[in-house]
Amino acid sequence: MSSPPTQTFTSRPVYATLEPRPCRSALMVADDAGAAALVALAEKAPDLMAKATLLHLQDGFSMAPALRALNPANLVTLGATAELPAALERALDGAAMGLQAFLAGSEGLIAQAQAQLLDAGLPLGAIQSEHRGTAARRMQCVHCKTVAEGVTTDPYTCPGCGRALFVRDHFSRRLGAFQGVCIDAETPGEVPEPVEIR
Repeated sequence: MSSPPTQTFTSRPVYATLEPRPCRSALMVADDAGAAALVALAEKAPDLMAKATLLHLQDGFSMAPALRALNPANLVTLGATAELPAALERALDGAAMGLQAFLAGSEGLIAQAQAQLLDAGLPLGAIQSEHRGTAARRMQCVHCKTVAEGVTTDPYTCPGCGRALFVRDHFSRRLGAFQGVCIDAETPGEVPEPVEIR
């Protein structure tokens, strides 16, 4: 008896270990969970940090001392995810050709940073990402366009319109979010019990 075919989703992000690349400058974004990936990257290429702007989202047990010890050219500490867009914009203002981006941490942080970098014109090939930490997703309701951070259950109740949403594996690079669609559109009120997203 053969096993059923494994279904793959081509839009779902694929993550790998961060690897050094030759560049004139580097932009690094990490939360506390992703900080260890930047430490490992610095061990492979210590000279990379001398040309790196590092944006650190401090979100719990702080990895700030470990990141400071890497001696990046610039270290910017952020207290909330909402501060990331402006910090990225400032970092990109002074960026030169040949910039390489290294993103590490939660899927939501990576998605948000990658969407903004792509929108600013950085090619996808110049962006690496390593997922570390929680499986929580950044999700957009396709009905009211509300973006929710840290979604860990499926179905999920949209904070914008109140609909019970099926959190799809479809990922929009442009929006930097997974898509949520009404789960009981054809059978109103028939909503399964929430399960943890993996």
